[in-house]
Formats: sequence, structure tokens, C-alpha cells
Amino acid sequence: MRTHVTIIGAGLGGLTLARVLHVHGIPATVYEADSSPMARAQGGMLDIHDYNGQLALDAAGLMDEFRGLILEGRQAIRILGRDGAVLFDQPDDGTGGRPEVQRGELRRILLESLPAGTVRWGHKVSGVRSLGGGRHEVTFADGGTVVTGLLVGADGAWSRVRPLLSDATPEYAGTSSVETYLFDADTRHPASAKAVGGGSMFALAPGKGILAHRESGGTLHTYVALSRPQDWFAAIDFTDSAAATARIAREFDGWAPELTALITDGETAPVPRPYNALPVEHRWERVPGVTLLGDAAHLAIPNGEGANLAMLDGAELGKAIAAHPDDIETGFAEYEKALFPRSAEVVAEGNLLQQRLFDDNAPHSLIDMFTEHEQPR
Repeated sequence: MRTHVTIIGAGLGGLTLARVLHVHGIPATVYEADSSPMARAQGGMLDIHDYNGQLALDAAGLMDEFRGLILEGRQAIRILGRDGAVLFDQPDDGTGGRPEVQRGELRRILLESLPAGTVRWGHKVSGVRSLGGGRHEVTFADGGTVVTGLLVGADGAWSRVRPLLSDATPEYAGTSSVETYLFDADTRHPASAKAVGGGSMFALAPGKGILAHRESGGTLHTYVALSRPQDWFAAIDFTDSAAATARIAREFDGWAPELTALITDGETAPVPRPYNALPVEHRWERVPGVTLLGDAAHLAIPNGEGANLAMLDGAELGKAIAAHPDDIETGFAEYEKALFPRSAEVVAEGNLLQQRLFDDNAPHSLIDMFTEHEQPR
């Protein structure tokens, strides 16, 4: 293979691509805006599915390492009413196909599987332009440039590479969440820890909810979801943590104290996370020398599939490149032909889940989804 692969973004999708290419003896360089692997927090728990994320890890030759990261018991799910009553309780019996791991740990094993120097840290992309003939120039914030004949945008929601292929931009989906954490919860916040249980907890009402995961070390990671316009959140001063926390908590007046404590007792500053999305059927015409994966290709509202899809994208693209080392355009075309319907189906299902989480019949719509033996995330 003569062409060196240039990957923009060292998230799970970009790293999976780099790893699968490495397995096949194909060189790649990943350019990442972060200054180091530890420059920022890497999010919370991820459920890695046996029908996509685990397939990607198998293609990357990392299943043994992945199994060593699994947090036992975290596939348990419970749904509570606003009064704290348990309406649905599904324990983790060890047979589920969606084991939970910490995102940061998953990223770590991918990074450690790559040759030294594969990831170039501190390279924030400021622009990308076509040079013709399938070649592109990437410009970085420090003024440096790189020219490549094979460019992959794995650079997330606000991708700098996407405009080469598509005019689509993410739009606000009508809901945002506010993140909070409780640490050493079994000892310091026992009522909230009991409410959350061993895995994931959903306390829902029409247009809002308190969702929490039990992470490692007794940490409870909470997402306070509210279906409100962006202006509503913009009016809250999140630089004043106490005032912002109080304002969010007021939306849950009258709820059980063990639930509202997940907000009011938060031990980190509340962080707003707007839900943005690309069109469900987002696709593009083939442009020589460039393609996308992960959120750059199919950003969706949170549905438990984003990281899994990104890794599967990376693995499938890596295999397609390896299968056509002397005809990269054929490899790209085959990858995109499968990518578009696969991602559209999953995004549509995720949108349906979001509707059930916060619709006028919440939380019973979600309970119905479980009791009908459908997959919830």
C-alpha cells in the first residue's frame, strides 16, 4: 500500500480505524486537537454491544483487553417514578450482550495498541481544502499543514472535514442534559446510591428526567435531561455552579429527595450538554480521497449507539482499505454504501427511544419498550 492514511480525530472511531489499519500493515497518522491523552475527561460509561462495538474490537484484535475492562453488574436497569418508587427492575444476570466499560479505559487500550508516534497531539485543525486529484491540504491552528491523498474525518459533531463532502450541519434536537457526579456514593450518599442500583437508572416524566449510571469506585454519573429550547439554558449562568444547580433542581420540585440529591449534592460543576443531530438520512456523493466516520458522518442524539457505531465505522473502513490497497476509491465506495443505511437505521431507532423517554406517557412508554422485549439503548 503506497498511500498513507491521515485521520483527523483521536476518538474511539479514529483510533479503531488506525488500529485496524495497523493490524493490516497499513500506516496511518492521527491528528488530535487535545494536547495529550489526559488533557480532558473522557466521559462516563459505555455499553459495548455484541452486534457492533464488539465486532469492531474483534477486528482490532483487542477483545481480551476489552474483557479486562468490563465492570460486572452494570447492565442492570431500573426505572423509577418521581416519588422514587421502583416501577421496573432488570438485574444483570451476566447473559446480556452490552457489557459496560469506562470510555477512558477503552480509549486507553486503543492508544496503547498503536505504534509510538501514530497520534500527533496538539494538532487542532483550522481548515481543510481540496487540491484536486483526490488530494487535500489540512491546516492546523499553529499554521502547520499536511497534504494527504487519503483523508478520514473522525473529528466529531463539528467536523472540519465534513464540508468537503456535505453542507449539512448539526441542529439542536430540543433537549439538553446537565451532567453531575457523586463520588463514594455508597458511603456518602447512600439513599441516592440505593435508588440508582447496580447499573443504570431512569427517573422520567414528560419532557424531563434524571438518568444515572453507576460507574467504577462508587461513582454515580448523572444526566439531568430537560426538553427546553436553547435560550432557556442560555439564560442560566453555569459559571455560578450553586445558582445553576438550584435552577435545574427547581424543575424537579416535589420529586423524591434521593433523586433530587443527584442534582443538588453534585460534587462537580454542572455541565450543560445540548443534544444536536445531523439529518437521519445524512449522506453524500463520493468525493475522491476523503470520507467520514462516527459523529462526523451521522451525529445523533444520545442513544447508546454513538461510540459503537463509530468503532464499527472505523473497523469497516479499515477493512475496506485493506481489501483494496491499489484501488482506494473502490474501498471507500463499498464502505459508504454500507455506512449510509446502517447509520440511518440506528439513528431512527435512537430518535424513537428519545421520544419514549420523555413523551406524554413517560415513564410508562419506556417500561412498555422493555416489557415488549425490545432493546432500550
